[in-house]
Amino acid sequence: MTAQGLLDELVDVGRDRGRGGYSRHVFTPVERELRTWFTEQATRRGLDVETDRNGNLWAWWGRPGPNALVTGSHLDSVPGGGAFDGPLGVVSALAAVDTLKARGSTPARPFAVVVFAEEEGGRFGVPCLGSRLLTGSIDPDTARRLADPDGVTLAEAAASAGLDPAWLGADRRRLAMLGTFLELHVEQGRGLVLVDRPVAVGSEVIAHGRWRFTFTGEGNHAGATPLRDRRDPMLPAAEVVAAARRAARAVPDGRATVGRLVPTPGGTNVIASTVDVWLDARAGDEAATRAMVAEVTAAAEAAAAAEGCAVTVREESYSDTVGFDPGLRERLGRLLGRGSDDAPELPTGAGHDAAILAPHVPSAMLYVRNPTGVSHAPEEHAEPADVERGAAALADVLDHLGASRAGTVDDE
Repeated sequence: MTAQGLLDELVDVGRDRGRGGYSRHVFTPVERELRTWFTEQATRRGLDVETDRNGNLWAWWGRPGPNALVTGSHLDSVPGGGAFDGPLGVVSALAAVDTLKARGSTPARPFAVVVFAEEEGGRFGVPCLGSRLLTGSIDPDTARRLADPDGVTLAEAAASAGLDPAWLGADRRRLAMLGTFLELHVEQGRGLVLVDRPVAVGSEVIAHGRWRFTFTGEGNHAGATPLRDRRDPMLPAAEVVAAARRAARAVPDGRATVGRLVPTPGGTNVIASTVDVWLDARAGDEAATRAMVAEVTAAAEAAAAAEGCAVTVREESYSDTVGFDPGLRERLGRLLGRGSDDAPELPTGAGHDAAILAPHVPSAMLYVRNPTGVSHAPEEHAEPADVERGAAALADVLDHLGASRAGTVDDE
């Protein structure tokens, strides 16, 4: 089946009638339906599927072993996300397996398709949670205590999915098996539109993180409380939104966003007692990213003091700038460099599991053109012809890398 045909099978799974797009969050019934779909598809192709201690799915072509060639992405989404972010990499990997089998090509090294859990952080707030747990990039006790908006902890959700929460955490044995990781993803931007190419090779993921600002004031009646008597945490919370834009403008290519704000108790005629605000900040390096956060924090503290409120700031996740393996990038670019369809190198401001794995395993990314440039929203798109071009490029790369025990591309 083609990659587009596989993608079409998911078109009705997890539709969000309120937000538009899709809401597919880890360990929910919708996400379990996607896991079942993947397991069935992989099994049809003769792959052996297993779930690791952190909830990541692995579909092995042949016996698992060292120096494995692994490809894949994720199936979860942000709230109201698009149809391509994550699933495109998974369906392309399955389609690439079909292509290799049709060619009569069997990898000479262990090979797997992986589906990482909670890449978006849409339920528990920490992105790339499955790969972070695998690599030991997050403390397992911290992870187990993460809670979703309904107060369900990751430990509880994992247990409901049949996992043992006590086993969440670094999986050194599995990580040591990986020799090369390659992730295909829809581009989250318009870089390929601007250069008029269908596929690109990823160069780097810029520094990025999430910070939670908690403002504490005094809950009260909206109609019975004069302004002079108020300690309203919504005012300094609003300042974070404005300060984020000011801070980002002061940093070359800086990006700072407030996409979530939660007042408690949240009544229309109630002055909130607390307000939680989440800041997403990204820039070219750690110094620039943290400078933006420091500026926003200073503005938040000043606004809180002026309103008689308190504020605490907690870093929930951070990843420094990650450059993908230079030799692997160069070889992929050379392999895919074919006239009008050559694959340029592009950086991205979006985080990926490949960036979490990159410090541990030679990793690379392929991007597929997104004509809208929109991502994390229903307007995210890839044309069917480009979907197939991406899957074909992935198959070519996997065929080449899988033919070598060292996972390299020849220099001819």
